[in-house]
Amino acid sequence: MRAVRRWAVETAGGLPSGFWYLWTGTLINRIGSFVLILLSVYLTHERGFTPTFAGLVIGLWGAGGALGTLVGGVLADRWGRKPTYLTFLYSSSALMLALGFAHSALLVAVTVFLLGMAAEGSRPAMSALMIDIVGPHERLRAFSLNYWVINLGFAFSAIAAGALANVDYLLIFIVDAVSTAAAATVVAIKVRDTHRGTRGQRTPRPAAGGSLLSVFADRVFLGFFACNLLLALVFMQHISTLPLAMTGDGLSTGTYGLVIAINGILIVAGQLFVPRLLRHVPRAHALALGAVLVGVGFALTAFAGAAWFYAISVVIWTLGEMADAPSKSALLADLSPSWMRGRYQGASSLAWSMASFGAPIIGAAVQQHLGNATLWLGCLVVSLLVAAGHLLMGPARERRAVELRAAELAAAASSSANPRLVPAA
Repeated sequence: MRAVRRWAVETAGGLPSGFWYLWTGTLINRIGSFVLILLSVYLTHERGFTPTFAGLVIGLWGAGGALGTLVGGVLADRWGRKPTYLTFLYSSSALMLALGFAHSALLVAVTVFLLGMAAEGSRPAMSALMIDIVGPHERLRAFSLNYWVINLGFAFSAIAAGALANVDYLLIFIVDAVSTAAAATVVAIKVRDTHRGTRGQRTPRPAAGGSLLSVFADRVFLGFFACNLLLALVFMQHISTLPLAMTGDGLSTGTYGLVIAINGILIVAGQLFVPRLLRHVPRAHALALGAVLVGVGFALTAFAGAAWFYAISVVIWTLGEMADAPSKSALLADLSPSWMRGRYQGASSLAWSMASFGAPIIGAAVQQHLGNATLWLGCLVVSLLVAAGHLLMGPARERRAVELRAAELAAAASSSANPRLVPAA
């Protein structure tokens, strides 16, 4: 019993109350996230649109999300974390209701694009807000807990969405809108604003830089971005080419659903143990390990033919995902200056938006013209390149993290000495 209590304290103890209110808001929001899960089914079966149009609409969500992450990141720095987060989240709630009542193809397409922009636009502000609240030494735990609750909420919403659809599809949009608004309200009431934006703010920061372009001119970040994009291209095969491979082996879509559910179950069951396992592991090594496991897991798919073999491959690449996700989030937090955290979060999220668009196209082309074996073994090669990149770039990243931390401590000391200066975070 003492061991359990000690584990609970090490996993969740000592984190600020502001983090737990953000965590609660994420749980409420994710539990009710129904729309995207059943959007393609809703458009084809309920509204009578063609599968081609449904695919276009899903693509528009991704396009809107790519724009939203960049806009949301800039606004989080210039306007403030909390107002940006709340604006996008309340807008998402309203747009979800609007989508539920939209009938024409044009109105559906426009609403989905705006909804993707609003839903994804809130993420950079939320991540920056969490980084502001949680200290550097606690961020791995915080991001692990946040990643865990995202997957817990997704597992629940995937089950509940089907039940609501059996009653009335409109309920999906209503409940999603209500849960999104409720999550925003929790943050609005309970979480203080940590960053008031740089407009008119007298904050000690470098005179040069600060634009979104300067983020993409940061060579340390670009290396980090490239690794994330390449691994995301591999990882996103699980929802594009993996089901095609399984059905090609004579397995049903229901079997695919059961196999892929292992991913969420394993994360919910094991993610809370990850911070303790990785606490003494250098971040570059943790990220490299995650990339190797993802690559090996997908490579095994080349030899799979039965459901149990596919399940083993999913277990392996899920373990890689569990090592990669929190370590990557904590590292990004340390690589971004406090006055540009929103921009860095938005730019980093762009890698996943690009992968969501590019992975199905690249994967399907390789699968069709070169075969399954080439696709899955190619995933291993890409993942090994990512692992090597993490190991090679690790020292430069850690130097950057130390330099930024020292600069921000010096800025904080300067602000304390001069009360007219307002800290950035």
